[in-house]
Amino acid sequence: MLLNYEIKPNIGLGPLEFGMKMSQFMDTYGEAEEINSFDEDEEFNTTVLHYWTQGFSIFFVGLSNQILAGIETDHPDATLYGKKIMNLTEDDIVELMKNNGHTYYEVEIEEEKDRRLSYDYSMIDFFFRDGKLVYMNFGVLVDEQGNIETV
Repeated sequence: MLLNYEIKPNIGLGPLEFGMKMSQFMDTYGEAEEINSFDEDEEFNTTVLHYWTQGFSIFFVGLSNQILAGIETDHPDATLYGKKIMNLTEDDIVELMKNNGHTYYEVEIEEEKDRRLSYDYSMIDFFFRDGKLVYMNFGVLVDEQGNIETV
């Protein structure tokens, strides 16, 4: 069970660190409530482990060496830069990110009418519904060998 929901951009969530192998994760955190696999890309396979009751999903990417490359959370205790972020407004998130050195972002309207605020450099996306943050995801780039690419 995950007890720490501190979001660390380009590092991980609480004790979960990008680059962790799927077998290592499963040994520590057990079976997921739901698993999705995508192997449509010749260079990457993606396996998504959903832990709905714990408020997070994790993305493992790679061919022979799948590593933790992305995390999505809607947990009410998720914190970023020491502040709980769920249900914050878009302006609150922009200010929090700006105060921590993230100034460039893009806004897009998703098909479901969610607003997405994207910070490409730190690979963070925030999703707003009815003006409030409902979930966010963040990650790292992975090469064909399953290694984290540095920016």
